[in-house]
Amino acid sequence: MDTAATLAALASGGVIGLILGLVGGGGSILAVPLLIYVVGVGSPHAAIGTAAVAVTVNALASLVGHARAGRVKWRCASVFAVSGMIGAALGAELGKAFDGKRLLVLFGLLMIGVGLSMLRKRRTAEAPDVRLTRDSASTLLPRLVPIGLGVGLAAGFFGIGGGFLIVPGLILATAMPLPFAIGTSLVVVSALGLTTALSYALSGLVDWSVTAMLVVGGVAGTIGGIALGKVLGTRKGLLERGFAAVVIAVGTYVTASSL
Repeated sequence: MDTAATLAALASGGVIGLILGLVGGGGSILAVPLLIYVVGVGSPHAAIGTAAVAVTVNALASLVGHARAGRVKWRCASVFAVSGMIGAALGAELGKAFDGKRLLVLFGLLMIGVGLSMLRKRRTAEAPDVRLTRDSASTLLPRLVPIGLGVGLAAGFFGIGGGFLIVPGLILATAMPLPFAIGTSLVVVSALGLTTALSYALSGLVDWSVTAMLVVGGVAGTIGGIALGKVLGTRKGLLERGFAAVVIAVGTYVTASSL
């Protein structure tokens, strides 16, 4: 790994971390395009595997802070994560068997869809005290299991953390407030990322030196993003819309360049 690639990987990790710190999620969806078009990872499959490892490490680091603040619904997270891991394992195998160029086209289309969904206003949650118990299981399990399976399938297929899918999925299934959905989603992101990363690592599709640089850059970027987010706290909605526009633009480029 030469100096230019090392600096590119550090910078890419910094961008991902900065976005995570600023808007609380979504940075991982830029990981694969950054690895391919900026760092120069030649194989889409290797880029997906490498991104999955880096996303998992960053999610575990972020989870610690949310858990300490009591913003994790552990039982709901466990059911969603187990369902998602099954989906992620299937998705990863499908992704590896898929043609690289077609995979990038689908990834670009996914980015466009995610960017458009981020422009929509979030529905206010209604059940801040929601818990998975014997009494609530008959209501929550039929929602948590299929949504978790579907999100996991997408996360494994594209090698993404899936936080942008998991957060609305948790809110849809349980009506928990957004801060709890974000904290709880990190348990699921970690589980899905680990499943995808393990699958790709066993196939030799992870560049560990690039992964290390992404993680180092991501830590620095997250710290900077959190600090900047406090300064720009009143403009978070504007930041989210700006990020959504970037995701749509990058998705359009990825799709067009892969056709």
